[in-house]
Amino acid sequence: MKLIGLDPGLRATGWGIIDVDGNNLTHVADGTVRVPTDLSLADRLAHLFRVLGSAIETYRPDEAAVEETFVNRNPKSTLKLGQARGVVLLAPAMAEIPVTEYPANVIKKSLVGAGHAGKDQVAMMVKTLLPGASIDSADAADALGVAVCHAHHRRSRARWESGVQVVHAATPAE
Repeated sequence: MKLIGLDPGLRATGWGIIDVDGNNLTHVADGTVRVPTDLSLADRLAHLFRVLGSAIETYRPDEAAVEETFVNRNPKSTLKLGQARGVVLLAPAMAEIPVTEYPANVIKKSLVGAGHAGKDQVAMMVKTLLPGASIDSADAADALGVAVCHAHHRRSRARWESGVQVVHAATPAE
């Protein structure tokens, strides 16, 4: 199964695709959509949509995961980021790919074990989990982290939804 992780931004949006086979994760591709800042907002959003659509068409992921964005102090910046995020959600949805969203602290905790890990810690863990990946940028590393988080969470969710009960052996202290 192929998963695409997306890290939304209006200036730079990271994307990363991994292949999941049981517990094995393999890097497939990653990149960064760098949106020209001299375009109108509408043209910037259209550029973002076209480039993401091209990556989705090329790699044909089965599922998508998007990092939720945080609210900025500047309402104008927050609104623009929200519009870019809308495009990032729309691109896989238009290709009829299921989309799941994750808060940043859940992604970081899934990868590093701490919800407030830094970008360098996330990148290091992504490189550890996906050996041989030559990562395009910090945004692409974050996007691959989103995909890895989704791979981990979707297994748990699938077990939960199918009613499979996880049984733990008793330890001597129990």
